Amino acid sequence: MNNKTSARQKIRYRIRKKISGTAAKPRLTVFRSNTDIYAQLIDDVNGVTLAAASSRQKDITAVKAPKVSKSKLVGEVIGRKAVDLGIKQVVFDRSGYVYHGRVKAVAEGAREAGLDF
Repeated sequence: MNNKTSARQKIRYRIRKKISGTAAKPRLTVFRSNTDIYAQLIDDVNGVTLAAASSRQKDITAVKAPKVSKSKLVGEVIGRKAVDLGIKQVVFDRSGYVYHGRVKAVAEGAREAGLDF
């Protein structure tokens, strides 16, 4: 691993020491690649993923828009899935990324869909 990814890994571990998701209040985690963005709702107690959304889904890839706009759509999709599951509150896990740009867009989209964090 290069210096940048190992630094992010350290930040990830530091964040994960402090936050954990339950069935009632799952962890909303974000993974950002160069081209796409992924979001998951995770119950850490049982070790299961409750819902997932990504910018690779057909309805989102059909939209020709910048990556930040697609990230907001991913946030809205994961938010709607959570509300359908009866989840209102989540713990946001930025996975070592700076809360800026695409990561922030996912969070804003999820808040607009009705999630509280």
